[in-house]
Amino acid sequence: MKHLLLIILTILVAAKQVNAQSNADLNSLKSIELQLSKQAQSIMNEDELIDRLRADSFFTRTLVKALQTPYSFNYAFDSLQTISRKYAPDSSFRIITWQVMKDPTYFRYKGAIQMKTTDGSLQLIPLFDGTHFTENPVDSIRNAKNWIGAIYYNIILKTHNNKKYYTLLGFDEHDESSSRKWIEVLTFDNNRQPVFGGKYFFYPKDPIKPKQPAYRFYIEYKKDAAAKLNYEQDMDMIIFAKLISESNEPEKKYTLVPYGTIEGFKWQEGKWVYVPEQ
Repeated sequence: MKHLLLIILTILVAAKQVNAQSNADLNSLKSIELQLSKQAQSIMNEDELIDRLRADSFFTRTLVKALQTPYSFNYAFDSLQTISRKYAPDSSFRIITWQVMKDPTYFRYKGAIQMKTTDGSLQLIPLFDGTHFTENPVDSIRNAKNWIGAIYYNIILKTHNNKKYYTLLGFDEHDESSSRKWIEVLTFDNNRQPVFGGKYFFYPKDPIKPKQPAYRFYIEYKKDAAAKLNYEQDMDMIIFAKLISESNEPEKKYTLVPYGTIEGFKWQEGKWVYVPEQ
């Protein structure tokens, strides 16, 4: 009986210690989040490039410090309104993305994937934007070291042959005259490392869309034209705005605006298959 009481007492003490540690971690994360929020605002709002870069450097280091807190994966960082934090539908990872403007013609994207771990330790995969080091960003499968940057606003989980495919929908300011929205299929290799892209998109030849083969898909359109691209749950489709050139020059992406109808992709047999204009 005494032995049983000792075991129960030990369990209760251990549980109390865990709760105390959890509360301490939570308080620490809340404190660090305040710093992150100020730095994130500076990344967006500072007038001088050097100040935006300095804020980005501080933000990155502070973010890593925060994520090193045990079980930080469960902490949402809700106050970081200018920083995208999207969880996979199966909660196996989250992807954090943001942008730094060099000038209105040049944007750099920053990001990291935080994997969920059973012991609450940090497994973080930094993403390095390789967009400006390629003439054709749709031409290849990529990894974390040469990722095509975007700010992700949705993640769609699909499966095929017992493999999971995470489709990322993202926004890219691109330059001073046009913006882009991306569809990027993410998978993980046997070492839990990210693989971006593949031959997942099938659509007819079109001067407005990327030339095939396209290992990722995007629409590019006139700045501030508000062209829709998102996943519609009821339709089980990715839909995007049909675009038309205001000047009958479809090769000039900054002339493209929504036509008023939609087209899209539907997941079939491990591919995103084109659905015509509706």
